[in-house]
Amino acid sequence: MQKIVVLDAKTLGEDLSLDVLNQFGEVTIHQTTSPEQTLERIQTAQIIITNKVVINAQMMEESPNLKLICIAATGMNNVDLAAAKTMGIEVKNVAGYSTASVVQHTFAMALYLLEKMAYYDHAVKSGAWSASGLFTDISRPFYEIKGKQWGIIGLGAIGQEVAKVATVFGANVTYHSTSGQNLQSHYPHLSLEELLSSSDIISVHAPLNERTQNLINVDNLKLLKEGSILLNLGRGGIINESDLAKELNERSIYAGLDVVAKEPIETANPLMHVEASERLLVTPHIAWTSKEARIKLLEGIVENIQVFLHKN
Repeated sequence: MQKIVVLDAKTLGEDLSLDVLNQFGEVTIHQTTSPEQTLERIQTAQIIITNKVVINAQMMEESPNLKLICIAATGMNNVDLAAAKTMGIEVKNVAGYSTASVVQHTFAMALYLLEKMAYYDHAVKSGAWSASGLFTDISRPFYEIKGKQWGIIGLGAIGQEVAKVATVFGANVTYHSTSGQNLQSHYPHLSLEELLSSSDIISVHAPLNERTQNLINVDNLKLLKEGSILLNLGRGGIINESDLAKELNERSIYAGLDVVAKEPIETANPLMHVEASERLLVTPHIAWTSKEARIKLLEGIVENIQVFLHKN
């Protein structure tokens, strides 16, 4: 019988039952696991499931029964892959499960900012609309996506789907490849500077690496057009948060972030103190978390375990 340990079940959501794992053996579920607790919890396991809990070489060395690490995510940077390979430990992630969810959240953020939803929601709930005597309120003009320039940074699977939806809305899509290798799209490819200066809406869907760290910063934020919207649904660290906060305080641009460099966000983060808060939308890394996406993620984990056990 396999001993299976789930290290951070809380990140999958309390509404998602993990009973399906019981078919594989004895399952121990931990809602969260600190670095100090990790080794003790995995030491006798054959299979572990982790979303963000770090598994390093020493932990693997001291867990002689460990044969399979299932990552409940696409990114695999929380596991020492080289060490796992050397020790013959398989590491499996799940790809593609959250594409629809992230695309939907991208447009939810874009429309919230584009249509000044924060302002108009407050206008109603504060009683300002009731007191106005008018049947409508157009004190803050909003705009259509149709006819706008939508620039995409990172035209991978998610970026391509965003491009399709933006096109349906009537936007003109351009993109910038951060790797310089994805240049075969029928959408126009622009340099980063050209994309930032020409786009009305910019969405980031790139991974965090040496090419994208601090990609958008004080030097190029000034290229953004007045009234433009900058969205980050890639990784925190791609946009310099201090520089963005300063830019938001100095002129009328808008930003929507689902990711930040340090998560959860620290209270001292400059983004928490932006004066024009209605021009900034921050969500707590939820773009990937639709119920449907999490169900697909669990199905992918189950499949990875089934394939592993079939081979062994």
